[in-house]
Amino acid sequence: MKKIILLGYMGCGKSTIAKLLAISSSISDLDLDEIIEKQENSSVKKIFSEKGEIYFRKLEHHILSELIQNQDSFILSLGGGTPCYSNNHEFLNREHVISIYLNASVDTLYERLLFNSEQRPLIADKNPLEMKEFIAKNLFDRSYYYNQAKYKIAVDGKSSEEIISEIEAILA
Repeated sequence: MKKIILLGYMGCGKSTIAKLLAISSSISDLDLDEIIEKQENSSVKKIFSEKGEIYFRKLEHHILSELIQNQDSFILSLGGGTPCYSNNHEFLNREHVISIYLNASVDTLYERLLFNSEQRPLIADKNPLEMKEFIAKNLFDRSYYYNQAKYKIAVDGKSSEEIISEIEAILA
């Protein structure tokens, strides 16, 4: 029973890597935000705007807790803020959990998020300069929680295949 959890800031590649890793490992992939959207029949952005972040974070914690207690193996990509709320970071070091922080620099995150920021509730209303400053501050604030992961992989300048290879080496 392997529970592989990918975490990191929005735009670091969690969902993409989870999908690719699922193909190479034959373990199903889950996306916490997608599970929440399906359960609520609403987008994360809409949940944030209509019900608020506190509602979202409580729901996120509840679903994550249920998944961790489940007996199935999976690859789970967390939302960028998931480890930072409701003591969710404590799940990262549980037995049978392999937590991996996909660490990207501010510049890499900025480049990746610049042209799809409207899909991201926390940066949707920011101009490019504000967005870069926000990412830098937010990444610094979250670094303690991200660094609770058992493993860290730097993703800057690496292809998806290179990142998958590093994860497969951890899992071997």
